[in-house]
Amino acid sequence: MNDTPFHGSDLPDEAADRDTKTQEPRLWRDDGWTARVIKNEDDDGWAVEMIKDDEAEPALVGPWTMGRDKKNPKPLDSSAFYTLVKTASEVLRRHEQQLHALLHKSVNVTSTSGQLSIKLDIIPDDDSPYALLSAYDASGEQLAQIHVAANFKLGLQSATQWVENDFKLR
Repeated sequence: MNDTPFHGSDLPDEAADRDTKTQEPRLWRDDGWTARVIKNEDDDGWAVEMIKDDEAEPALVGPWTMGRDKKNPKPLDSSAFYTLVKTASEVLRRHEQQLHALLHKSVNVTSTSGQLSIKLDIIPDDDSPYALLSAYDASGEQLAQIHVAANFKLGLQSATQWVENDFKLR
């Protein structure tokens, strides 16, 4: 194989090859993932990028080991590929958890009718994002729900005020 790294448009028809298992020194494709060894733009070394099928951006980009000649990259192998798949999958899972935490918040409030769970679910619409503010009793029954601005700040104080004002915002 030559020393020229692969770049997105240099690859053979990716859509047609997506279901094909590929095991080349600088390109592995299997189990919904593509590992590609690329020239590191920041220095003279190499990097590896992990791209999940149907995603435009890599889930993981990291340094890659030089080969014995100290010029070319070490070839990909099965062990390295599956370690990279596991690492990239964990990165995506953490990203999804972080996004979920940003979009879904809740606090517990004690009211005259008992413990209530107040939830804020942000709907990140490109044109008009908004949020739903909801109240649930201890058995999980929804007591109230209203639309609020996507930047509504849910905290113990704002939730308590909403409950004390019969689920109306001031």
